[in-house]
Amino acid sequence: MSAAPHIPVLLDEVVAALDPKPGDVLVDATFGAGGYSRALLDRGAQVHAFDRDPDAIASGAAMEAEFDGRLTLHPHRFSQMAAEMNHIGVAHVDGVVMDIGVSSMQIDQAERGFAFSVDGPLDMRMSQSGMSAAEFLNTAEADEIADVLYTYGEERQSRRVARAIIAARPLETTGELARIIRKALGYRPGAPKDPATRSFQAIRIHVNGELDELRQGLLAAEQLLANGGRLAVVSFHSLEDRIVKRFFNDASGKAGGASRHLPQTEGSPAIFSSISKAIRPSAKETERNPRARSSTLRHAVRTNAPAREVAA
Repeated sequence: MSAAPHIPVLLDEVVAALDPKPGDVLVDATFGAGGYSRALLDRGAQVHAFDRDPDAIASGAAMEAEFDGRLTLHPHRFSQMAAEMNHIGVAHVDGVVMDIGVSSMQIDQAERGFAFSVDGPLDMRMSQSGMSAAEFLNTAEADEIADVLYTYGEERQSRRVARAIIAARPLETTGELARIIRKALGYRPGAPKDPATRSFQAIRIHVNGELDELRQGLLAAEQLLANGGRLAVVSFHSLEDRIVKRFFNDASGKAGGASRHLPQTEGSPAIFSSISKAIRPSAKETERNPRARSSTLRHAVRTNAPAREVAA
């Protein structure tokens, strides 16, 4: 495991977007190493933090004790935040922050199998349960693997990579997978970007159902936020950012195509106002924290309009 500290991305911008006040009740939907939660707690807020990764919850126990009742950890997916908060008697909150995708802690642990910079088991499961990346790649048909690589990794040569994976089965480690992808795509050492990056992203997104989880999490935040509550979402690649942008557009009350995940409505009231444009990290931040380079923040304020019901 790397000794490098976890640095929250766009932290100042997220805190400014949520504008926490002492006594506010906030949700950190993706606790991770607790960077956002700590900043919000330092401003006097009460924080409910969610994470499906049991390692994150276990690591956060000391922080939970440090803040003596103002931090509550929930070992659940963020798509469950509204149901879980209602279960403990909290109907509405003043703000929600979501930091989408894999955490630095997960990347830095070779045994979790998220990265190919160091060899590890081909796992990639955020919750440490369910189907692993190895199980998917060693059992799926070539067409299914190719579709995942193309849809979630935007890999134009997805079928070539899928055939190479099928030919090399069974796969057990991240190093094996990375070598197979590089060979299939004719990678030359020293090229500006490792082509395995796209496929690793795609497989991780598929194994964890990340994009569906994001869609459901945004709707859960909509249900949970009080009038005037603030939602801040940090994404790390175009697939995520498109979903966030579309969500806010659909919730703005302006004319336009509605999401297929929501009922079709005419003249709907604005559910979110003061919707920001995309906010990117400064050059100073990306120099200090290279992982911030691809991050994008979008934020908005909840109105008093009724939350939408999810289409079945």
